Amino acid sequence: MPARVLLISNSTLYGRGYLDHVEEEIRSFLDAAKTVLFVPFALYDRDAYAAQASARFEAMGYTLESVHGTENPLPAIQRADAIFVGGGNTFRLLKALQDLNLLEPIRRRVKSGAGYIGSSAGSNVAGPTIKTTKDMPIVQPRSFESLGLVPFQISPHYLDLDPNSTHMGETQEERILQFLEENETPVVGIREGAWLLIENGAVTLKGQTGARIFRRGHAPVEVGSGTEVSKLVGGPDAT
Repeated sequence: MPARVLLISNSTLYGRGYLDHVEEEIRSFLDAAKTVLFVPFALYDRDAYAAQASARFEAMGYTLESVHGTENPLPAIQRADAIFVGGGNTFRLLKALQDLNLLEPIRRRVKSGAGYIGSSAGSNVAGPTIKTTKDMPIVQPRSFESLGLVPFQISPHYLDLDPNSTHMGETQEERILQFLEENETPVVGIREGAWLLIENGAVTLKGQTGARIFRRGHAPVEVGSGTEVSKLVGGPDAT
């Protein structure tokens, strides 16, 4: 069964509450799911993070269990109808998943039918590696390899060049192009307010702000909401 994956650039959009801008999409994605397993490892205070996520999903009518509060994460992963991996620091998140040996169980559960929702760092780890994260490496995972639920890299919180800025540091586009000098995996730079829905062999960009797709040897491609991009990035079956 191909993976069903929802990759959100950001959990909070300016001027709105936690997950408000993507609530309708989450409800549609979860559909009849009853149990959602939350992975809070991207933030330091896991209890507070789990409480925030639990309250938000309860408001949408779903029961949320945090993996960090379970005696044994493996049965919790197996019984989950969906898995939600929250945002924060991607290096911290991946290291925790590696240290607890949860990458393969989560990968198997999603491949066997559970929906996967990632936001920000949670979207980063859905790709083959976390090499295109914007986060600071505050901890050191064993490797950069992550879940590999999709065959392309994610770069959330994508920011376009501000022509009026006097900042002389690298832009996000320049950093992605540097990645492609050393790697061949396509990269989707998702702006805040946008997300990718992967299901039934299709990869569809949704939301209001669009994205840019980067491929080695090709000019970046601007894509808008409603665009099916599997031919540019490879479909979920490519994994």
